[in-house]
Amino acid sequence: MKITDIECHIVVVPDLKEDATSSSQDDVVVLVHTDEGITGIGETDTGPWLVKAAIEAPGSHTMAQGMKNLLIGEDPFDTSALWEKLYTLTAMSGRRGAVICAIGAIDMALWDIKGKASGLPCYKLLGGAMRDYIIPYASLQPEGNSVEQYGDSLVSWAKRAQEYGFKAAKIECTLAGPYNHSGLQGSDEQMTEIVRACRETVGPDFAMMVDVQYRWSDVHTCLRTVNKWDDLDLFFLETPLQIDDLDGYATLSREAPMRIAAGEWQNTRFEFLELLDRGQVQVAQPDVGRVGGLTEAMRVCHMAQDRGRLIVPHCWKTGIGIAASAHMAAAIPNCPYIEYLPSELCDSALRRDLVSEPLEMKDGIVKLPEKPGLGVELNIDALKTYSI
Repeated sequence: MKITDIECHIVVVPDLKEDATSSSQDDVVVLVHTDEGITGIGETDTGPWLVKAAIEAPGSHTMAQGMKNLLIGEDPFDTSALWEKLYTLTAMSGRRGAVICAIGAIDMALWDIKGKASGLPCYKLLGGAMRDYIIPYASLQPEGNSVEQYGDSLVSWAKRAQEYGFKAAKIECTLAGPYNHSGLQGSDEQMTEIVRACRETVGPDFAMMVDVQYRWSDVHTCLRTVNKWDDLDLFFLETPLQIDDLDGYATLSREAPMRIAAGEWQNTRFEFLELLDRGQVQVAQPDVGRVGGLTEAMRVCHMAQDRGRLIVPHCWKTGIGIAASAHMAAAIPNCPYIEYLPSELCDSALRRDLVSEPLEMKDGIVKLPEKPGLGVELNIDALKTYSI
């Protein structure tokens, strides 16, 4: 089998808001075609125009070659060899950032091809299932024009997620910091009140995480607040500091009363090596598309396993990436949850429409995909509707 072509489709919701903090408004869908008629699909979580350029641009240097040209004629089963080829021969323009995200989308599509050609779901090719099902957590994003409305929205979302059947949820409590797209300016005390109200709403037997989205600029200010959350039994606290403050993360990991989680932006196992060893985070959160695809994500998972750390992948794109996260989670022993929200609870048309028969949760769990490859099919009509 040989790769014959690579297509990049940029899809955008009609009402995209540039000031909204949601990457589910646009996407780049990468299709890898073969001479046997099998096509793999992939996506990644970054600026889609950057990824399209990274894949389709011609080469300009022996170490800045064009990805598409590097792959035509190659065997899609050679995922590890092709990953190293792409990483090495784009190193002058890549190594991190959008180029690695582009590699991630391609690699995801290659694993989809391998599964379809073998008649097996991807987790079988990744080493086999470690469990019979996956537990998803609901990622809750509130609305409101005041701190009070924002808090009430989060409490309502937490109750709704529990009633829907989720066993776990993450509340995104962002009253300040770079992700504060609402424009609200709430205090740390108000944040504590909101987090406490959510815990009281769902009760003690519901797993709860909190994402403050890089809220604090220094570890000591952070600790003054999160130490007050000791009695709330949080499963983890996500991205409390700027991601490059690795020493601050190490301090938090030692002193905070809950696990510290980070990694949604990290590219390659090399950045996770720093996050795990210097930053000492207890929960690594690779995004399959951003980290470099399933090939690189599995390397990160094994690094975390060797250090006794957990994996809880980030995923906020479409059913394509959710499926890739599910296959990865199934094939490792240290992944207690995946990020997930049913299409009917999403406000993004891409999340609802882009794939046919997405993974579904029932009774608080997602059963392992059994269809070959990633197990999801692209909705061609939706691809045409949202393509630009």
